[in-house]
Amino acid sequence: MASETPGDDYTPAGDDDRLAQRLAEITEEEAEARAAALRAGLEDYELEDEDAALLQIGDDGEQQIPAVPAPPVLAIVGRPNVGKSTLVNRIIRSRQAVVEDVPGVTRDRVSYDAEWNGRDFTLVDTGGWEADAKGLHKRVAEQAELAVDEADAVIFVLDGLVGATAVDEAVVKMLRRKKKPVLLAANKIDSSAQMAEVYPLWNLGLGEPYPISALHGTGTGDLLDAALKHLPETAQHGGLVPLGGPRRVALVGRPNVGKSSLLNKLAGADRVVVDNIAGTTRDPVDELVELGGSQWRFVDTAGIRRRQHMASGSEYYAMLRTQRALDKAEVAVVLLAVDEPISEQDVRIVQMAYDSGRALVLAYNKWDLLDEERRYYLEREIERDLSHVSWAPRVNVSARTGWHKDKLAPALETALTNWEQRIPTGRLNAFLGELVAAHPHPVRGGKQPRILFATQPSTRPPKFVLFTTGFLDPGYRRFITRRLRETFDFTGTPIEVQMRVREKRKRR
Repeated sequence: MASETPGDDYTPAGDDDRLAQRLAEITEEEAEARAAALRAGLEDYELEDEDAALLQIGDDGEQQIPAVPAPPVLAIVGRPNVGKSTLVNRIIRSRQAVVEDVPGVTRDRVSYDAEWNGRDFTLVDTGGWEADAKGLHKRVAEQAELAVDEADAVIFVLDGLVGATAVDEAVVKMLRRKKKPVLLAANKIDSSAQMAEVYPLWNLGLGEPYPISALHGTGTGDLLDAALKHLPETAQHGGLVPLGGPRRVALVGRPNVGKSSLLNKLAGADRVVVDNIAGTTRDPVDELVELGGSQWRFVDTAGIRRRQHMASGSEYYAMLRTQRALDKAEVAVVLLAVDEPISEQDVRIVQMAYDSGRALVLAYNKWDLLDEERRYYLEREIERDLSHVSWAPRVNVSARTGWHKDKLAPALETALTNWEQRIPTGRLNAFLGELVAAHPHPVRGGKQPRILFATQPSTRPPKFVLFTTGFLDPGYRRFITRRLRETFDFTGTPIEVQMRVREKRKRR
């Protein structure tokens, strides 16, 4: 999404008081009649196929998609105690799967959201599969088989140092019956000296064995690269995943600005580890929070603890995690610490939130530590570095004391309401007609581009398309964007204004 940054802006002559008055005097019927006439006039212009689809969208707009296709499913199977749960934890970058040095800790099928190289998938951890199992162990084996039935691809894990046991060979027979893509992972191979133990595994007939160490991470990237080649874009048996439930909030900001402290204060309990060392949080923690009489799903997205020899890598993964959280959120709260100057990383994270197209709220933390001198310089920094998001609601808070945390819910609600706002086509074209009449586009090279018709094809965030007879100057487009914000109140949401230049049909 292009940034609404200032440049050589169009400066209108006079004020717009009369424009607002004229717009208020236009009835809905008049506005709709004007829009219908302008729409009919488009028939004189060369339109593309996608234009027609765009123009068919009515004021009800596209129905918000209540569900999305389920991501593909990758199941991890193998006999007990070969390191399946350790591999799961390695892949999801979190210690969510319980690991103990005794067989049979995992009993049920457990699903985790996972991502590798920008691809989302569901990872299913299973209990140890045993042939001829009885009682509880039989039910564990049945659950593992069901996981294979519902999977799009399977990683079969065995102990590379032990080799293929009779139980492993029974698992291979079961997998062959299922006719699913299978990747063979030889776990616990920590060094090249142990590779000789891997070669006999070719005899299982499952193709190339991948030597890995789930504990240390060796080889797991190559294994996942290969697995992704076998996974379809969406789950073959998954159907749709609903997007309902509490509104999703990404709590983002550079390390040690107080994200975990704020989340704990909002949740009313110490749910997240807080330490003065930057980057204590290793993985996003979802938290349901009651705020302003509604439930919200917050995601704390602090970065990986920075290691001295991997500083740049740690920051890269922290930013990657921030991006993942933004992708799954509806509104972003960017937390900035006011006791320090606004940094380049702060600006970069704000820009990431803006570019993601999510609703946006800026929360200034540690406000209770602010003195008059720092406040003066802070306002200058905000004006200099964050002017392109001056439309975002601003909340001054103290994560330590909880001061003003009650101001967050109204700001979130305002941003989300405007993020989903749709302007009726008649009202939109009436607004543009009055605006252009009062402040016409400058003449360039003897020509003056005209706006033929405007429509809003989508929301979340609001997107507008202008059909024009020529390119509008960037400054004039920014002028239109500003006036859209002022007239219809798009506080808290980015908006996008696109152009479609169309030529008049040649008469035969």
